[in-house]
Amino acid sequence: MNRTLQIKIFLTILLFGTALQLSSQVKRYPVVFYNLENLFDTIKSPNVIDEEFTPAGSYGWNSQRYLKKISNIEEVFYKIATTAQTFPAIIGVSEIENRNVLEDIVATPKLEKARYQIVHYDSPDARGIDVALLYRPDMFKYEGSHPLRVVVADSSDFKTRDILMTWGTIENEKFYFFVCHWPSRRGGRSDLFRCAAAQTARNAIDSVIKLEPAAKIVLMGDLNDDPVDKSILEVLGAKGKIGKDAKAGEMYNPFYDMFKAGYGSLGYQDAWNIFDNIVVNSNLVNPAAGKLKLYKPDYNKYWGNIFNRPFLVNQSGQYKNYPFRTYVGTNFQGGYSDHFPVFIYIVKNE
Repeated sequence: MNRTLQIKIFLTILLFGTALQLSSQVKRYPVVFYNLENLFDTIKSPNVIDEEFTPAGSYGWNSQRYLKKISNIEEVFYKIATTAQTFPAIIGVSEIENRNVLEDIVATPKLEKARYQIVHYDSPDARGIDVALLYRPDMFKYEGSHPLRVVVADSSDFKTRDILMTWGTIENEKFYFFVCHWPSRRGGRSDLFRCAAAQTARNAIDSVIKLEPAAKIVLMGDLNDDPVDKSILEVLGAKGKIGKDAKAGEMYNPFYDMFKAGYGSLGYQDAWNIFDNIVVNSNLVNPAAGKLKLYKPDYNKYWGNIFNRPFLVNQSGQYKNYPFRTYVGTNFQGGYSDHFPVFIYIVKNE
């Protein structure tokens, strides 16, 4: 890894991993997204390609390794809660196999006190991996949810993860949360697939805005694209500059400036990417007084946050300074994920 990248990694950890404490006088609603990197149970499921993640598979995925992974996830979410001084109100996740693994997460000793509820649907993904949303019922009043199927023109046999749409209220204000895991970059037409996913999300967002102009909208996920790429910047329409001139119906990306500055939520070939994005609409950027809004602490230069504490960083070897992942190839590392979690704060606009 080159020295420039090492320096940026150090500065990232210093900036976002040391003093993300908010004043205890500010009531905040942290919203987190985390790609959990192949969180499968150990049982072969029918009609999906998950043989590798069984005890007899190439990953040797057994109960001991599974429980280690669950414990790691518990640690991450609990330390985010410690940083934010409250358990996250909303947690979006990707790369989970089924509801069972989610139930194991929310039942861990450090997280059970938050009483997280689960929103999950099985998607048509060939490997059986899905997205899901966890919410605190004392903060978010759940009203409904629906999976949005991603359809690609001229590719009727194409299957990918659904987009999970969930709606409800926080402090009596209407919120819509979209959790995504857009198609990977494998294959020559992959950008078209991600643009199709972005268009699916955008169509749903436009429908919400038309019916409920005052609704607060948050789209989060592993989008497999950076904030400057077509699917996010053009198709989804997530603008990079967040300011007081936010226009009704527009979307904004708190992670745009961070990407431009060289930060990342995952690394590849000596370069950082921010595939993990949380995008908000104008109602969270420029709300009326007394309404909930996107929040940036005074000490933080950026609206978005990347949770990259040292325990989540590989400390040695070929992948030093990259996220400390569960596997490298088929070799079990005992780490957390190949992505860092990302989060935003929502607070009351005084």
